[in-house]
Amino acid sequence: MCGGCATSGPRVPAPELERGIASWYGPKFHGSDTASGERYDMHQLTAAHRTLPFGTVVRVRNLMNGLVTEVRINDRGPFKKNRIIDLSNAAARAIDMVGPGTAPVELRVLRHASLTRRYVVQVGAFQERALADSLQSRLCGEFPDVAVSSDEVWHRVQIGDFDDRDEAEALRRRLERAGYAALVIVAAASGATSN
Repeated sequence: MCGGCATSGPRVPAPELERGIASWYGPKFHGSDTASGERYDMHQLTAAHRTLPFGTVVRVRNLMNGLVTEVRINDRGPFKKNRIIDLSNAAARAIDMVGPGTAPVELRVLRHASLTRRYVVQVGAFQERALADSLQSRLCGEFPDVAVSSDEVWHRVQIGDFDDRDEAEALRRRLERAGYAALVIVAAASGATSN
């Protein structure tokens, strides 16, 4: 991440060393939004964890064969009892656990999430995905980085990824001059919050 205003982001009491069962998820979820707002790419070395902040880098060691991989946390889960991490397909392949589906693993945090503050400009939030997609289509000609970020309730139309609040505000003013009700969102490690 680029430099910006340092913030006191969330502190999560996750241990430096954790043991338990890993699982993985793949083609069924490929291209879907993760809890962090990123698109899930099963070919990237990423993972879901219940508590670690998004952006945390974790070393995962398969206790059955000793194989190791490093993943970046960008999603929440797993939600099945006794599982501690859900790996991407690529990460599961790296430690040879695709076939079995699960494996006992050891986790060690290598790098904590950056506390750099990031900003996006939100142009709309809708409960109907079709409305968000329609607004995205109208904006994509002028703003190629416009995206829809969804959770279980809201579909948010957002533009940009700024480490400078002033740049985000300049875009917000430009959008308002064009007739859109835009606001700057702080994209924190725990999710986006208005500011």
